[in-house]
Amino acid sequence: QVQLVESGGGLVQAGGSLRLSCAASGRTFDRYTFSWFRQVPGKEREFVAGINQIVDWREYSDSVRGRFTASRDNAKDTMYLQMNSLKPEDTAVYYCAATKDQVTTNNRRYDYWGQGTQVTVSS
Repeated sequence: QVQLVESGGGLVQAGGSLRLSCAASGRTFDRYTFSWFRQVPGKEREFVAGINQIVDWREYSDSVRGRFTASRDNAKDTMYLQMNSLKPEDTAVYYCAATKDQVTTNNRRYDYWGQGTQVTVSS
């Protein structure tokens, strides 16, 4: 089992920045790929960014590429999502997720999920 706990969400004005954290506990952190997803009511959970086990591959959705940066610190068992130039359409609950596979945008391929953290961007 892997337990994931997100933090860092909040309310920010458009153009601002937030940094989300995802702390993991349980099995070996560096065996897992970690990704961020987000979800708004009535819509499917969508892929935002992912980073593989040895930190040599990152993937981003088209909507956040160039504005968001995923990183991880295997020594601290923590993954991060730096979000810059935030837009109102970035408003969602953000989840981190873990899989032993490579980075994938398919949310069904992830075995472990955090509880989510709310990000609200005002215009």
